[in-house]
Amino acid sequence: MRLYSSETSPYARKVRVLLHETGQSDEVEIVGVSGNPLDTQSMPLAQNPLGKLPALARDDGPAIYDSRVICRYLDARAGGKFYPEGNRLWETLTLEATADGIMDAAILMVYEARIRPEDKRFPEWVEGQWGKIARALTALNSRWMSHLNGPLDMGQIAVACALGYLDFRHGDRKWRAGNDALADWFKKFETRSSFAATTPPKG
Repeated sequence: MRLYSSETSPYARKVRVLLHETGQSDEVEIVGVSGNPLDTQSMPLAQNPLGKLPALARDDGPAIYDSRVICRYLDARAGGKFYPEGNRLWETLTLEATADGIMDAAILMVYEARIRPEDKRFPEWVEGQWGKIARALTALNSRWMSHLNGPLDMGQIAVACALGYLDFRHGDRKWRAGNDALADWFKKFETRSSFAATTPPKG
């Protein structure tokens, strides 16, 4: 299999962390690509017509895409450990959706600064995106710590990747302020070998 990925994509990082955690890293070739909505020439359009990362090309079927779909597929392939059965599944999926929402907003903030012409940028819109992130962080810190401190699952991996992306692209926002429990949890998660091995390059 081939995973079309970027070292800086938090969505792709979710998949790569899961590959490490499930022992499937040696079975998937990582194909590095890059791009944005205005420059899709190097993106895997044949695998994902939306031109988004990650995309997983399989040997036994069409390519699949969206990190949540890929993670469910890889987890099922490895025995289904990271999407638990029963009521906990709905919590795991909600945490993953919350993390992806943080990533969505954080990436839109990056695009606003990097892609939109300076005279057309909308600071209030950027702050609106950060407002989504801030509310999500508050919710994680106040309502989800019991789950985050439980057995490792995809919800935890997704949240860690979202927080790592905030450090990577929005470190000046100081997301840890007022979110002490979440910050302490992330400090421990950062020591996992799967997370350290997928750290994006600086710069």
